[in-house]
Amino acid sequence: MTHDPLRTSPRSIRRRTRVGLTLATLMLGATILSGCQVSDLSTAKHLAPVPSALETKISRMNMDKRSPIMLRIYKEDSVLEVWKQDKAGKYKMLKEYDICAWSGKLGPKLKEGDRQAPEGFYMVNRGQMNPNSSYYLSFNLGFPNSFDRSYGRTGSNLMVHGDCSSRGCYAMEDEGIREIYALAREAFVGGQQAFQVQAFPFRMTPENMAKHADSENLEFWENLKEGADHFEVTGVAPKVDVCERRYVFNASSSGRFIPSASCPSYTVDPQVAQLVTKKRDTDLEKRASLVARVEMRKQREERWEEREQAISGFFSRARADSPEPAAAATADTNTEAAAPAAATPAPAPAPAAAPAATKPEPAPAAPPAVASTSGTQPSAPAPAPAPAAAPPAPEVPADTPVASTANPDNTAPLGYAAEEEDTGFFSSVAKSSRGLFRKAGNLFN
Repeated sequence: MTHDPLRTSPRSIRRRTRVGLTLATLMLGATILSGCQVSDLSTAKHLAPVPSALETKISRMNMDKRSPIMLRIYKEDSVLEVWKQDKAGKYKMLKEYDICAWSGKLGPKLKEGDRQAPEGFYMVNRGQMNPNSSYYLSFNLGFPNSFDRSYGRTGSNLMVHGDCSSRGCYAMEDEGIREIYALAREAFVGGQQAFQVQAFPFRMTPENMAKHADSENLEFWENLKEGADHFEVTGVAPKVDVCERRYVFNASSSGRFIPSASCPSYTVDPQVAQLVTKKRDTDLEKRASLVARVEMRKQREERWEEREQAISGFFSRARADSPEPAAAATADTNTEAAAPAAATPAPAPAPAAAPAATKPEPAPAAPPAVASTSGTQPSAPAPAPAPAAAPPAPEVPADTPVASTANPDNTAPLGYAAEEEDTGFFSSVAKSSRGLFRKAGNLFN
């Protein structure tokens, strides 16, 4: 008897119905169970549409909502940029989002547990998108890639995610990761197999490269900059390979690129290579100029600091070598007081009732002029009535101080000290100051 596939017994129908109900029940139970274990699955946040304002911007920039995307990350600026392909096939920057947290410092991730956020070129496919992340939404960067593995670098679950909390990842605000996730989902629906993520320490400008010229990561960052240059001169996400433990960009070869082995013979489109070389040379020239300027400024600051230390040390030594002002003043006063006492005999005691002021006795009259004995003829008188010679001073003891007619108290005018008496405190300070400032001036020169 020939079996008729269109004929089915009632028993067979009932059996199939029971099997179908059982499968449906199991699937429903699994869904409910997973909903208990996964945060907010019931909200379907991974299915949130692209915001209408962003759709309008996409249309205005001559893009399709489902065209490919590419991401660029800059640690130092804490910024993630979404670039999207327009209808001419070139990528344009659609929107930038703040990275609210990333851990570690500038430089690549080296090993599991170092809490470093990765740097390099990574590819994210559908399987790396995680709608059930405990950090709202997330996608895995794919660290370590073949470049990282060639250096023995280790790590796992390095994500871009929400919840604004990072332990080696790039953490975003929930609203931001929801928009990025929606753009990626639409790009996958449009046929993109994987989108590229370029994670940089900073924007790869000559200024930033000069700023970090003394970093131990400079060679690695120069390799990253080469990939950044390829993207910027072409407007297309570069094809990335790894050989000799270096990234190679837009290379065509019949051989295989093995990360730790020598590079096969390859070519790069001559026009692209020329543009990249021109940009590299221009940037290197500018960087060298900036580095030289920074070095000159650093040398000037070091010289100024040395000069300040020398001046400070000079005055510190001068203060240490000079006597205390009070002690010096006392010593000078005592010396000046003792000098006349030792040189002049004690005067006779004055009478008890002396007049308030004593008129000085007039000086003796000058003797008449004496004729010269050197010749027979007396000297002719001067035409002027003035005397030929000043009268001689009266004889006084050598050690008696002479009173000045301009200054009867025999005191030097304020601010003046006689040359032969230039040994007082203020005189010594003035002399010391002149010497100090002369030496300090030499330091400045």
